[in-house]
Amino acid sequence: MSEQIPAAVQRALTAIDEQDNDAFVAAFAADGYVDDWGRQFRGHDRIRSWSENELIGKQATFTDTEVSTPGNPLTIVTQVGGAGYNGPSHFTFDIENDQITSMTITA
Repeated sequence: MSEQIPAAVQRALTAIDEQDNDAFVAAFAADGYVDDWGRQFRGHDRIRSWSENELIGKQATFTDTEVSTPGNPLTIVTQVGGAGYNGPSHFTFDIENDQITSMTITA
């Protein structure tokens, strides 16, 4: 599967696995954003705060991750666990210049 995942997305997924918020934020472009079910968090500071409260700060885990739509944008489906949301989710990533420009989370 990793050959289907662009390097920027793989860096973000590895950061989640390692619970490394700095590395997660670094995978994004400076003006990149997270769209969490319609709530948008743009720029490194807001992405960091979102992750501290919703993702890495909640010890999120991703298991059974599969690419459901290859390419750019790329969509993965994964089982989210941890101290926050638990359940299946789709994450769609747009990538430009080896950085994530957006990550959109849906059901």
